[in-house]
Amino acid sequence: MRGTDEASGSLFSYVDLEERVPTGHPLRKVRQIVNDALASLDAEFEALYTDFGRPSIAPERLIRASLLQMLFSIRSERQLMEQMNYNLLYRWFVGLGIDDAVWVPTVFTKNRDRLLTTDISRKVMAAILAHPEVKPLLSDEHFSVDGTLVKAWASMKSFQLKVSPPPDHDDDPGDPPPPSPQEPSADTDQPPQQTETQPMPDTPRQTHNAEVNFRGEKRSNATHASVTDPDARLHKKAPGAAATLCFMGHTLMENRNGLVVQADLTHADGHGERKAALEMINRHSPGSTRRLTLGADKGYDAASFVAELRRMVVTPHIAQKARHSAIDGRTTQHPGYALSQRRRKKIEEPFGWAKTVGGMAQTVHRGLDRVRVQFTMTMTACNLARLPKLLAA
Repeated sequence: MRGTDEASGSLFSYVDLEERVPTGHPLRKVRQIVNDALASLDAEFEALYTDFGRPSIAPERLIRASLLQMLFSIRSERQLMEQMNYNLLYRWFVGLGIDDAVWVPTVFTKNRDRLLTTDISRKVMAAILAHPEVKPLLSDEHFSVDGTLVKAWASMKSFQLKVSPPPDHDDDPGDPPPPSPQEPSADTDQPPQQTETQPMPDTPRQTHNAEVNFRGEKRSNATHASVTDPDARLHKKAPGAAATLCFMGHTLMENRNGLVVQADLTHADGHGERKAALEMINRHSPGSTRRLTLGADKGYDAASFVAELRRMVVTPHIAQKARHSAIDGRTTQHPGYALSQRRRKKIEEPFGWAKTVGGMAQTVHRGLDRVRVQFTMTMTACNLARLPKLLAA
């Protein structure tokens, strides 16, 4: 007997989101680890809110939604809210019931300066890595470091000549301007002359973005700045490559399973990678007296950087330059040096995931602080994406 194709809505629905998600779905393990990590940060969230007023949207839900956006390559927060309205898997992961209303996208904008900050994003990453199931996967002795360029949300046309500030005349108010010939003086009784109003010029309306020819023009960060994002810098990673407005993202990876343990984002310049590497090591192992190893490429082969690592009791497993290398036989003679050189190449995988899946090929935010938060949360999402397979192995 053929069934009928009648679309009749039900007045009542009994839907359990827990039963709708398959038992072996990888998001189940991710959600468990994220919930445990956010529960350990309850005191941190409590300090961000007052004890009176209208209850806000739970900060745990906003952080879960931000991680979900990066895990499923959702291009904007507006599209995230749209998909969460009808996707039961997203509702289950964030913590919304089937009848709960989805909040408006501007909730992220209003909470970005309070909740989605650099400090909170780093604490979320640290809480996930400190989870009892995740911590045994990490190495506490062998690490690798590298950097990548993150394209800024600014075009090359916004990179314009800096305007010098007007001179400061606070100590001298100056003389009053002389009266113009059209204006009568105060001691005359002549009526003001009536002048004909000049018509406004007819400016042709541009139907497309104006074209700009940069050929032959010398531009640098010293003389030019982006009017769209002043924190963006003109930089190129390799000789012969095109220079773009970008930031520089940095990660510190442990060598056992290739999980990112520290992330940072700075202005793009030639010394940013080495400076960020030292800061990330200090944050991850402050005051450590244990002998650590740090693998890196040739860009980190500088005498000052190698000397600072040795002072911090860190063995520099850095690739040697062809000439004037700061790495000598004291380091290269050990078998661990060759092993670190092989393992350090795995740090390119989080960069590739962040740019193809996490949406970091070009940031959608402006300003160094906001892009840093996005980069840190993306690296946290990259770790979460790998945890189900690592824990099942």
